[in-house]
Amino acid sequence: MLFFKYKSPLFYIIFLYAIVSILLRIALFFHPLTQSNFSFGESLQIFIIGMISDFFVFILCSTFLWLYLLFISNSKYNKPWGYIIFGILLTLFLYIVFFNTILNEYGGSLPEIVQGFVGIKLLLFGLLLFLPKYRATIRLVLYSFTIFLFVLIIIQNAVSEFFFWNEFGLKYNFIAVDYLVYTNTVIGNIMESYPVIPLFSIIGVVTITITYFIVKKSNYFLENIPSFKGKLKNLGIYLVLFLVSLFAIPKLASLENSQNVFKNELQANGIYKFYLAFMNSVLDYDKFYKTLPTDEAFALLKKEINGIRDFSSIHKIEFEVDEIKKNVVLITIESYSADFMKAYGNEKNITPFLDSLANKSLLFTNLYAVGNRTVRGLEAVTLSLPPTPGESVVKREDNKNKFSTGSVFINKGYQIKYMYGGDAYFDNMESFFGGNNYEIVDKKTFKPEEISFSNIWGVCDEDMFNKAIKTMNNEANQKKPFFNHIMTVSNHRPFTYPKNKIKIEDAKSREVV
Repeated sequence: MLFFKYKSPLFYIIFLYAIVSILLRIALFFHPLTQSNFSFGESLQIFIIGMISDFFVFILCSTFLWLYLLFISNSKYNKPWGYIIFGILLTLFLYIVFFNTILNEYGGSLPEIVQGFVGIKLLLFGLLLFLPKYRATIRLVLYSFTIFLFVLIIIQNAVSEFFFWNEFGLKYNFIAVDYLVYTNTVIGNIMESYPVIPLFSIIGVVTITITYFIVKKSNYFLENIPSFKGKLKNLGIYLVLFLVSLFAIPKLASLENSQNVFKNELQANGIYKFYLAFMNSVLDYDKFYKTLPTDEAFALLKKEINGIRDFSSIHKIEFEVDEIKKNVVLITIESYSADFMKAYGNEKNITPFLDSLANKSLLFTNLYAVGNRTVRGLEAVTLSLPPTPGESVVKREDNKNKFSTGSVFINKGYQIKYMYGGDAYFDNMESFFGGNNYEIVDKKTFKPEEISFSNIWGVCDEDMFNKAIKTMNNEANQKKPFFNHIMTVSNHRPFTYPKNKIKIEDAKSREVV
């Protein structure tokens, strides 16, 4: 009984996770989208193997809870260790706030998030260190909040899995991973599609109630903090379970080999499925993309393209005149849309120069976007591919030596370059273009005097084009044709640019004066 009391927080949390997992599987088992019948043996396998898998996944996911409970101690506040730890935390916090760190290179909200985390940790440790009279109360509040977070995550994950199944009839896959990239869109869709306030209110009430119960029942742990020897035993037990879990989870996942997709999905653990989707970045094409029978598809293709024979799209393009090897520059514009151009129906005269080019150039009006991120556009333009299931080819491991625009020019004796004002490391562009024999010109190749303005995305487009012109002049002197692909950055949020370059009355408007 004493063993249970010393580990009661973990026991209560894992018991909660087990109950929630069982209820979720039952709900999905009888869900209208689960259009399948299961034998008694299959049903038994779904729940037994599923619960065993859930247990081992919980062990891995509860690492932070184990560590939190492990470091609950009074001795670390004794002199001099308490002051040493506080000094380290204070130094780290000041360093993050006042100095340029690797966090700033990533930009976004990451520096603020880390500052907040370290700042809160510093504040709480300081309170526990300098207010020993209130240490028990403060620790109880922190303990309750930690339990609350784990309870909330367990319940919220179950709700998310249910709604994902309600939408796709599957556990988490790469679509769920992709949702993390397009958070604003996803949240907007949720707000418009579901009764969010009542749903979150129910989740909040349930979470608070369960948290209160667990804290009340496990208070013995705080009142009798395990000794150092006891913590070592706890750590030993957890490490054994952790190592077993690393081996067991993939083995259990390999049992999801039925011809019945629903059986496999119900048996699977959603969190582990999310992890696999995140690591593999692929989707099952036949599951998520509408296709035509091969005969019908090629019948349509033959009407569009002359020279198609049998079931192959390979056809030879022949010219009756000699090739003229002119230099070629391809410019892809960040976050740009045909909707902004007068040539495509916009009457606001936002793009007068481009419209003037449209009037005296070849203008293609029957082209279609293949994605909603820059990296998908680069994939389409460079490889002539329709949407690939899951992650862009640019970001995949097997992205080198492809049949690309660059390879066509290389075969014709051209030098090829990819020019980008930012760091080509971003979105794996460096690996992709470098692996397809492009020479890369990016921010790292700029001299300080070549940069007049930059933001988190890189140097401004004016600096990039000045660099491109200088590079292309050098190439022209070599008397060898070149193909250069230039990718702009200034059209991306946060929409910053050099002073006195653009007259805009309202910074949030695209209207120019």
